[in-house]
Amino acid sequence: MIDLYYWPTPNGHKITLFLEEAGLDYKIVPVNIGAGDQFKPEFLAFSPNNRMPAIIDHNPADGGEDITVFESGAILQYLAEKTGKFLPSDVRERKTVMEWLFWQMGGLGPMAGQNHHFGTYAPEKIPYAITRYVNETNRLYGVLDKRLEGRAFIAGDDYTIADMACYPWIVSHEKQQQDLNEFPNLKRWFEAIEARPATIAAYKAGEGLRAGEMSEEDKKVLFGQTAKSTKA
Repeated sequence: MIDLYYWPTPNGHKITLFLEEAGLDYKIVPVNIGAGDQFKPEFLAFSPNNRMPAIIDHNPADGGEDITVFESGAILQYLAEKTGKFLPSDVRERKTVMEWLFWQMGGLGPMAGQNHHFGTYAPEKIPYAITRYVNETNRLYGVLDKRLEGRAFIAGDDYTIADMACYPWIVSHEKQQQDLNEFPNLKRWFEAIEARPATIAAYKAGEGLRAGEMSEEDKKVLFGQTAKSTKA
């Protein structure tokens, strides 16, 4: 059994995508990031960056004590190695998957996240910031579209953790001011993953946790964090 500390965000969805695809038993432990659950001492004990998702694996491959993992990319890699699924064993193929996983972690996620923040949540609409992150998101969409030309999935013929990492960040393409029709390879890939039964189940797992729009108090909790936030 795996305890998944989760909230229905792109990074949270990455992990439910894997768990559903792999058929692993898991239990969702909600981490209401608007209410500040991520600052509770019991959560910070194994997720020191006060961010979800994080997992506790009660049945690790070595048969030893429970293993905790934080950071969505690290969790995907851990689960892939644990199950032997969605991460090739061939050194060259594995290298490619890890390149694109890190590409998402270092590029697509942060840039799309800033796009969301300045376009949707910032109390002051700053044209330079909005244009900057919309354009950079657009560039990254172009990189991914080019990569997918002639390939079913990011690393080739097989669905991998690289796809699971990237897909949730494309779901909000309209909020990111991106038109998928401009990226035909990306659109084809997106629609194929969207239709997978495990994808449908993964998104259904988070239904009902988030109610309506983010309140002003939620925004203060999420966007007013400093070093003191980690000392709760």
